[in-house]
Amino acid sequence: MSDERTERTRIESKLEIQSYIQNLNYALIHGAAITFQAERQVDCSRDLRYTNRFTVANLFMNENPVDVLKRELQKLTVEEYMRTVKDLRFPKRSEMREFGKVYHEKDDVYIKIRVELLAACGKHTVFVMSFHYAVIPFTKDMFPYRSK
Repeated sequence: MSDERTERTRIESKLEIQSYIQNLNYALIHGAAITFQAERQVDCSRDLRYTNRFTVANLFMNENPVDVLKRELQKLTVEEYMRTVKDLRFPKRSEMREFGKVYHEKDDVYIKIRVELLAACGKHTVFVMSFHYAVIPFTKDMFPYRSK
């Protein structure tokens, strides 16, 4: 019997992730619409510190969240890639990628995104499902391409 979580996740090759990051940057440079879930249903039962809205406001005070996300997503690297996840709620949509970034040398931030090139109405979109402090601290084994 297999674990459902294992079935819906996979590790892409380093080349695939490099290509994904190039597509992400292409979309962002060419006016992609950024959809950010500042409020999520799961946040109702979650400690405020681990919500998207709190994390973005806490790390980037007095900045526009969409501007922040555009800038920060353009900085993602292959070394920050964690895994690729199937979207079980919307199976016809592209998979999401999970990244982990450390701010101020101590704040682990979990990032989950989907990039769709030339999607609805010929417009690129970047959907940011998660950009919040990590509930579980990062460990080296969570990052397949991080230097040991």
